[in-house]
Amino acid sequence: MIDTLTSIDLEVTPLSGSIGAAIRGVDLRNVDDETIAEIRRIWLHRKVVFFPGQHLDEAAHQAFAAQFGELTEGHPVIPSVEGFPNVFEIDYSKARELYATYGDVASKTQGLGWHTDVTFMPRPPAGSILRAVVVPAAGGDTAFSNQQAAFEALSPALQEFLSTLHAVHDGRAQFKAALEQVGSGRWEGKEIPEIEPVVHPVVRTHPETGAKVLFVNPGFTSHIVELTRFESDALLSYLYAHSVRPEFVVRYHWTSGDVGFWDNRATQHSVVGDFGEHHRVIQRVTIKGDAPV
Repeated sequence: MIDTLTSIDLEVTPLSGSIGAAIRGVDLRNVDDETIAEIRRIWLHRKVVFFPGQHLDEAAHQAFAAQFGELTEGHPVIPSVEGFPNVFEIDYSKARELYATYGDVASKTQGLGWHTDVTFMPRPPAGSILRAVVVPAAGGDTAFSNQQAAFEALSPALQEFLSTLHAVHDGRAQFKAALEQVGSGRWEGKEIPEIEPVVHPVVRTHPETGAKVLFVNPGFTSHIVELTRFESDALLSYLYAHSVRPEFVVRYHWTSGDVGFWDNRATQHSVVGDFGEHHRVIQRVTIKGDAPV
């Protein structure tokens, strides 16, 4: 069912009760400022939006993403696509290389576990725009979870307590070996000689909406600073399970040519690793973010 036809004729279809929408009626190669503003409004509200059948190339992908903010390198450790410094590619058929890069976050059968992109940097991305290049006929979906809704579903007492806490985010287990192989990485135009743990609030305030958002993830969060390890492990285990409850989640099945755009400040996502030996290739462009507060 179509939810609404906007004033600029975008066809917007919600994909779940709390997160996700498909947007049709637009060619991402040719988007005016009014349409960009409307897409941004929908994106902030629905947290992740999808544009079916766009079939962009790398240049068009970068150009569309740049209309939403300054771009970063494709990834702080993994090299970008040659000639396109802001395009990061994952070819899931290269299972051994992927596992060597992501450690225990990924494998050929697991896809990618729940995470928020690059939270192990002081300024994680604001958003990511993904282009489905090669998609298996079945499987290989991506699930997204609304971390604003997850926070708002907690009791007021727990919300208040969590808002006093800070957590360490550490990417060394996943990327230290890869960084040693490439020598050094780059992020926001600066050289990254090594990965160092960073501290972010457990609950961040979204810089555009002002909403409170749960900001821990099993991919990169190590522990909560103010608690003992036993307390931290127990609380994080609960929050990880709570934050991906079905009512906060949308699952999207890609078709080659689709584009997806998620708010990295308010979501987690996970690649469903159910596509076996089938070929799957995605490319991602990342928008510069700010330090979580």
